Amino acid sequence: MKTLNNHTLLYDTDCPLCNFYTSVFVNTKMLDEKGRKSFSKITAKESKFIDTKRAVNEIALVDREKEEVTYGIDSLLKVIGNSYPVVEKIGNVKLVKYGLSKLYSLISYNRKVIIPSEKKGTGELECVPDFNVKYRLLFIVLGTLITSITLFHFSDLIDVLPEANFTREIGLALGLIASQIAFVFKKDFKTILNYVGNIITVSLIGCIGLYQLIILNSLINLPQWLIVFAFSGIVGLMFFEHKRRIHLLTLPSYLSWTWIGYRIVILLFILKG
Repeated sequence: MKTLNNHTLLYDTDCPLCNFYTSVFVNTKMLDEKGRKSFSKITAKESKFIDTKRAVNEIALVDREKEEVTYGIDSLLKVIGNSYPVVEKIGNVKLVKYGLSKLYSLISYNRKVIIPSEKKGTGELECVPDFNVKYRLLFIVLGTLITSITLFHFSDLIDVLPEANFTREIGLALGLIASQIAFVFKKDFKTILNYVGNIITVSLIGCIGLYQLIILNSLINLPQWLIVFAFSGIVGLMFFEHKRRIHLLTLPSYLSWTWIGYRIVILLFILKG
């Protein structure tokens, strides 16, 4: 690897993904030993030339010698492109860069609902992204579609369920969101959307498990009891993950029970239908 010397990425220590890829850059020598630094450790001198408001949304790459800063996808392309020039060249193609920038923003603005963390309250400079309604709604819409598609394909694996219907799955996914919003409608708009974002993430976690079952069943014809048992286990894990997130959001604990209650009631209606 060709090392990009005298450059430092300012990363969010509460974001496992940020921790992972910045450590990879350092460990693979794409950046030198000082190639990453916690956002909360920005010095008074650095704050004079670093746009900290922008850096919470777009990871900042600081040139320690020139005191120049690049942000977001440009930072990542600069680091990777130093070792793989062809990647930077392709990444800077106008249409490709536009797509990468949008994908980066989608993940960055939603990283606290994808992987929430407990509020520290230590007075340290925190790397918390701005609340962006557009990207939060986009995350919710995409997550709902992925969840509906997953359930549509998975329902064929369980014999007792009626024939798969995509419209039904979309309706059920939207119904879950609407039913949970009904219990927090007195909260402010930001809190509601943060909660819905977490609901979507829990659903996407479940999708990972369900797709593993779908793929495994395509290779080995799994018995019904094993599919139902595995499905119940996935739902159980989702329940406890939802409960953990409710605690982090300081929302009422009964929301986890209304979340699982909706699923049980709907399942009974489907079976009767």
